[in-house]
Amino acid sequence: MSEDGQMPESSATTVAVCQFSPTSSRADNRARIAELTAEAAGRGARLVVFPEYSSYFVDPMDATFAANSETLDGEFVQALREAASAHGVTIIAGLVEDAGERVRNTLVAVDATGLRATYRKQHLYDAFGQTESDWIEAGALDTPQTLNIDGLRIAMMTCYDLRFPEVARTLVDAGADVIVVPAEWVRGALKEHHWTTLLAARAIENTVYVVAADHPTPIGVGHSQIIDPQGVVIAGVGTAAGIAMAQLSKDALTRVRELNPVLRLRRYAVVPR
Repeated sequence: MSEDGQMPESSATTVAVCQFSPTSSRADNRARIAELTAEAAGRGARLVVFPEYSSYFVDPMDATFAANSETLDGEFVQALREAASAHGVTIIAGLVEDAGERVRNTLVAVDATGLRATYRKQHLYDAFGQTESDWIEAGALDTPQTLNIDGLRIAMMTCYDLRFPEVARTLVDAGADVIVVPAEWVRGALKEHHWTTLLAARAIENTVYVVAADHPTPIGVGHSQIIDPQGVVIAGVGTAAGIAMAQLSKDALTRVRELNPVLRLRRYAVVPR
C-alpha cells in the first residue's frame, strides 16, 4: 500500500533514474553503472536510466572524446548487456559513439538479449556559450526507435532536444507512453528552472511519463526526475548523486489521456526540415 493509502496499480512497472558523474575513466564508469544497476534492480526496478555521456565525459569537451568513442558492439554496450542480464532489467545510458573524425552523442537501450534501440542526439548544444558541434555529429531525423517494457512503449531523446517540443511529439507519434531523457544539463543562470519546467511541459503537453537522468552538481544541475502524465514529479533526486524510483502505470496513463485528450484533439502534425 502506498503512503496515501491507495493500493498500487496492478500493471505498474518500476523505473529508476541513476544520477551519477561519469568521468574520463571508461572502466570506472562501467563499474559504477554495474553497481547502481544492482542497487536499483534490488529495489525492484525493471528499467534503469543513466545520464548522457555515461560512457565517457570530461569538461570542457575536447579531442579525447573521439579517442574514447566506441562502436555499438564495444565494451560499454557489452557491459550494459552483462549488467542487464545479471539483474533482469533494461538499461538506457549515453554512449560516446565512434563516427570517424567526430563522435555521435548516442543513447542505447540494452537488455539481456543485446541492443534494443538507439537514439542519436538531433539538436546539438550550440547555446549558452557552448559549441557541442565542434566535437559531435548530429543524429539523422530517422523514424524513432522504441521498445516495449511490460506493455509501456519507451522512446528516447537527449538533453538539449528537450527545448524542442517537436522532438517529443514525434516520439509520441511513434507510440511513446514514456519519454526517457538522459542529460548533462549544464549549470548556469536559470538553467535549473528551465530543466524542471521543460520536463514537466513535455509530460503535460504529450500526456506521457517523462524519466530524466542528469549529472549531479557541480557540472550538471542534478534534479533527475520521474514525472507523471499530468506533470507531477513522483520521484526525484536533489543535486548529489543518487537513485530515484517510481512506478509507472499503463492504466493511469490511459485515464489521463481519456480526461485530457490533447493528442486526439490536436490539428497540427510535425514535419522534419
